[in-house]
Amino acid sequence: MKILKWFLLLFFSLVTLSLVGVSPIVWIGIILIAFGIYQKIQQNRGKVTFSRPGLIITVGFAFSWITAIILTEPTTEVVEKEKDTIAIEDVAKDEKKKESLPVVASDTKQSSEEIKKQEQEKKKAEAEKQLKEKLLNLGLVTATISRVVDGDTVELSDGNKVRLIGVNTPESTISTETYGTEASNFTKSQLEGKQVYLQKDVSETDQYGRLLRIVWTEIPTDLKNENEIRSKMFNAKLVLDGYAEPSTYNPDVTYSENFVTFAREARNQNKGLWAYGAEGTTKGDLDSPPTTTTNNYSNNNTDTTSATSSGGYEYYKNCTELRKVYPSGVGQDHPAYASKHDRDKDGWACER
Repeated sequence: MKILKWFLLLFFSLVTLSLVGVSPIVWIGIILIAFGIYQKIQQNRGKVTFSRPGLIITVGFAFSWITAIILTEPTTEVVEKEKDTIAIEDVAKDEKKKESLPVVASDTKQSSEEIKKQEQEKKKAEAEKQLKEKLLNLGLVTATISRVVDGDTVELSDGNKVRLIGVNTPESTISTETYGTEASNFTKSQLEGKQVYLQKDVSETDQYGRLLRIVWTEIPTDLKNENEIRSKMFNAKLVLDGYAEPSTYNPDVTYSENFVTFAREARNQNKGLWAYGAEGTTKGDLDSPPTTTTNNYSNNNTDTTSATSSGGYEYYKNCTELRKVYPSGVGQDHPAYASKHDRDKDGWACER
């Protein structure tokens, strides 16, 4: 039984040592154990070579375990090196993570920006589509004012000139009427370089080839709404603020009643050109009927191209005939002036 016990100790020692890793030095202890067991067997047979084989086994067992523990226990230097190695590896891992994270974040950010940009472009395209449909339904056309000629005439970026329908500001170009410069400067401050929305009434152009249009500074929701006419239509603003008088010419009469109403309001408040009198400073719908009579011509002389009548008046059938004598037209104080030749009612007939 004792021999079995020693063999069991040897067996467990070998198993344990194999688990922790056996070094050649450990085998010295194992050999001592094996030698001690052998001597124990010999002792039991009566063949004693060493008197204390158990001591040999104990020494071998102790040597094996102590050596195994010493060899498997890491030294301080090794531990430090291992710590350093682990620390370096951790740092490397962290750096790798840091390098990878910005890339992911950048990709995510870029992707987010692209999506946002696409959404914005989609919204912009949709808004432009809706705007075009709205303008089409209202009969409006987008345009840009490149230059202001005078208070009631502007030039577009495409070179076309536009005469504002239904209004007449005092003259400030060929001749200068009272408050003409102020009206011209006001129109410049409000329209020059700006995008506007043009509305055609009935006529396309006047006799000078200028487009006849209503100018909206903002898109209205209802073309007939008086509040919107007051706040968004520039033609109306000229009349409301006293820079123009209403001047109606058939067939472009859609807003004539509005303009007359606005002019009366401005006149009652002595705004702008109305501060100079009830007749304003130029010709318009609110002027009093003439108190003097003009020459009446019989059918026999209606074809006369030029004639000086009693009273100092000169008659011309049309502007073509008048310009043969007066190339630049004539002012309202000129004997050849006739209101029928002054289509825009600016006090200057047959101007070019």
